[in-house]
Amino acid sequence: QVQLVESGGGLVQAGGSLRLSCAASGDTFSRYGMGWFRQSPGKERDIVAAINWRGANTYYADSVKGRFTISRDNAKNTVNLQINSLKPEDTAVYYCAAARTVGWAVGLVESEYEYWGQGTQVTVSS
Repeated sequence: QVQLVESGGGLVQAGGSLRLSCAASGDTFSRYGMGWFRQSPGKERDIVAAINWRGANTYYADSVKGRFTISRDNAKNTVNLQINSLKPEDTAVYYCAAARTVGWAVGLVESEYEYWGQGTQVTVSS
């Protein structure tokens, strides 16, 4: 099993930046591809970024390309999401998740992810 704990959310003005972190414990972190999802009130939970086990392959949703950067440190068992140029529509609860993907693969949908954190709130004021 993998336990995931997110941190770094908060209230920020539009145009600002945040760095979300997810600390993993339990099973060997490098066995898992990692993803960041977000969910706004009344909406489904959608993927925003994903990274393969080694950090060599990444995916970004179109809505965040050029503004979000996902990275991981397997030595520290962490995955991070750098969020720049925040917009009010980025307001959501952000979740990190772990998927048993292999090789170059990254998980793109919720069903591929086995373990989830509790989420961290990001609120962007206009």
